[in-house]
Amino acid sequence: MKILVTGAAGFIGSHLSETLSEMGHEVIGIDNFNPYYAPELKRLNAEEISAKGVQVLEIDLVSDDLSDVVKNVQFIFHLAAQPGISSTTTYEEYIRNNLNATYKLLEAVKFLSGLKCFVNVATSSIYGKFAYDAEDSAPKPTSYYGVTKLAAEQLVLVYQREKGLPACSLRIFSVLGPRERPEKLYTKLIRSILIDEPFPLFEDSLNHSRSYTAISDILTGFLLVLNHPEKCIGEIFNIGSDNEITTKDGIAIVEKIMGKKARFDIKPNRPGDQLHTLANIDKARRILGYEPHTSLEEILRKQITWYKEKIFSRGLHKLTA
Repeated sequence: MKILVTGAAGFIGSHLSETLSEMGHEVIGIDNFNPYYAPELKRLNAEEISAKGVQVLEIDLVSDDLSDVVKNVQFIFHLAAQPGISSTTTYEEYIRNNLNATYKLLEAVKFLSGLKCFVNVATSSIYGKFAYDAEDSAPKPTSYYGVTKLAAEQLVLVYQREKGLPACSLRIFSVLGPRERPEKLYTKLIRSILIDEPFPLFEDSLNHSRSYTAISDILTGFLLVLNHPEKCIGEIFNIGSDNEITTKDGIAIVEKIMGKKARFDIKPNRPGDQLHTLANIDKARRILGYEPHTSLEEILRKQITWYKEKIFSRGLHKLTA
């Protein structure tokens, strides 16, 4: 099957592209190598997945012509986005890279006759500060990121309802693993411990909790949609772990694995941050048979090993100073 993955050089997109290619699919991965974090890290991901047979193209969804890229594509996983909650990212950037980019892609593929499913990849940030709810609950985002990802999701579903585009949306929860973005909690924590630098910790965040999910368990959810698109058209699914852990306890696991305590630099609270998340995956279990299996300690061990071997040993950690 010919599959298009947007955001293919990112954390989740690179793993998905690599997995699909290893399964024998023809994978076209596109990425604009946005400098939200060091593009060198994305290019490292791109090199690794290219070696696995993924065709990686540097394309901007908003400004570039997509007609040749989408030709004969049968399945789409749309992960490209302006990620996270950042005080340095403007509202206009979130609009451009989340909403406008999604619109341009939808317009490019709306008449594809062989398209089996357009999978929009959304986020638990749609729910707001307390992400415990089922998919049919009222969304309450508290950040530009959450608002624009919700808008992009609804835009995709408009094309499904009004134009007959086969589409669905997956709301994913706090993904961990090798290649995780450098500004995320655990990657920053691992770096701080290795270089013996104080870890920037937002005030009161030790009591925040998340349903951290291994990248392997997220991929399981994606592949269930790939194998059963007929069950997914028009639907929204939460994909994540239904085990919740506090930031304090998560840090303790990293300290145990690395055999060293972290030092902290306490920062003011971050506006728009989620306080507690716990993936309600009842619907994904019932319809798709989705079941996450990987423990937090297991995936953190893999992430720490990856960081030491692929990032720290090559001096690439200096790109995120």
